[in-house]
Amino acid sequence: MILTWNVIKWLLITIVVINEIAALFTVFREKRDIAATWAWLLVLLLLPVVGFIIYAFLGRKLPQRRLERIKSQTQLKLKQAVDRQKVQFQNMPKPKHSTAQMYRRTVMLFQSLDNAFLTRHNNVKVYIDGDKLFQQLFADIEAAQKSINIEFYTIYNDQIGNELRTLLEQKAAEGVEIRVLYDSWGSMGVRSDFYNGLRKRGGYATPFLMTHSNFIDFRLNYRDHRKIVVIDGKIGYVGGFNIGDQYLGRVKKFGPWRDTHLRIIGGGVYSLQQRFIRDWNASVKHQESRIKHFRRFFPEIKLDKSQLRNETSLQIVSSGPESPQENIKLGYLRLINAATDHIWIQTPYLIPDDSVIDALQVAAHSGVDVRIMVPCKPDHPFVYRATQYYARVLANHDITIYFYENGFLHAKTIMIDGRMASVGSANLDFRSFKLNFEINSFIYDRNMTDKLEQIFVNDIRSSRVITPEMFANQSRWLRFKQTFSRLLSPIL
Repeated sequence: MILTWNVIKWLLITIVVINEIAALFTVFREKRDIAATWAWLLVLLLLPVVGFIIYAFLGRKLPQRRLERIKSQTQLKLKQAVDRQKVQFQNMPKPKHSTAQMYRRTVMLFQSLDNAFLTRHNNVKVYIDGDKLFQQLFADIEAAQKSINIEFYTIYNDQIGNELRTLLEQKAAEGVEIRVLYDSWGSMGVRSDFYNGLRKRGGYATPFLMTHSNFIDFRLNYRDHRKIVVIDGKIGYVGGFNIGDQYLGRVKKFGPWRDTHLRIIGGGVYSLQQRFIRDWNASVKHQESRIKHFRRFFPEIKLDKSQLRNETSLQIVSSGPESPQENIKLGYLRLINAATDHIWIQTPYLIPDDSVIDALQVAAHSGVDVRIMVPCKPDHPFVYRATQYYARVLANHDITIYFYENGFLHAKTIMIDGRMASVGSANLDFRSFKLNFEINSFIYDRNMTDKLEQIFVNDIRSSRVITPEMFANQSRWLRFKQTFSRLLSPIL
């Protein structure tokens, strides 16, 4: 009996030692920022063996060859237009009006970071209700004559997912070019054969940069979180909604779903189309499946008089782990630092890095009205507890925190000073900044920003302010869960 316990003891010691050596090798063999390095060391050292299983899902980076697929995709002829636009902006006299100066500096930032083209003539409509959004989207798809390009993180095999698939099969049978790009993890449960009917009718569907099986490639990181639809090269959609019944409030767990999405007609559609084509060409396995003849995907777009009366200037900005800088996060910082009156933010996940926290605190202590709205319920337990932790930290720095209580808040919006705004797929968290492929629309228009701010004001009526005193009165156990989750924030 004594011999057996000695064997078990030495076996456990051996496992711990091997685990510690393996943890150090695993974490330091790949370049990471300091926060992520310490977070993974904590997981791997405190959870022997189990930590490596977690790492297999959350820690492994994409193979370089896959990132090269994205990097190698040319930006088509839009890059030439961006280069010309850069020169024009540099040669323009410095504007005297503060708003014009703000616009110019932000535009130049995205031109430099992402070769993002500024489009001035766009008709933009905001959707916050899933039923109305999908009604309009399906109507636009039904009216399509030439092409439909769709890219989503999530397309579920449920009622709305099957309705979309049936409609796409119908349009493919009519001769419309159909391409569907989906994330294999975000669309969990949907196998490749879900799209066999579409393929039989001449359409195409493929997973983004990944294998067709999550059992073979089970990374939770580096996912395609973008939501893009482009119809006939003339109508575009971008925002926070995915394709699934929960996004129409049909899932009891979440209740009513509150999100924000844009429908765009105008030059901004060209940027959405370019992003889709680059993602598509990087994802398909065979050369013959790539889009090579681009001209037909970029037709001339003409707005009628009613649309021109409400035109909006915007830039479409994308970011992802293939880029050396965090484009959308830098855009968020630009907006926060440019604000002089107010900053209003909606995000389902509030897990900002130090640079964003510092920027928000500087703004609040400088007299800027900073308000942040997050959901009152979780969809991911650790992520939600980390969100609560950062909400508590920011509430202690004169930042107003709202918990939205009428269902689940999934909108990703930032509005500043009634002058600029951002709507897209990127959350205010590490994952969107560093790990996912994201896309946002940055808007330079008072009227559109005012609409978004009115939506925020309306949402306040369904929200509860959480004060520093209320956070202080939370139980010790809840605060422990929040603090522990915060330690994992770089990898959540």
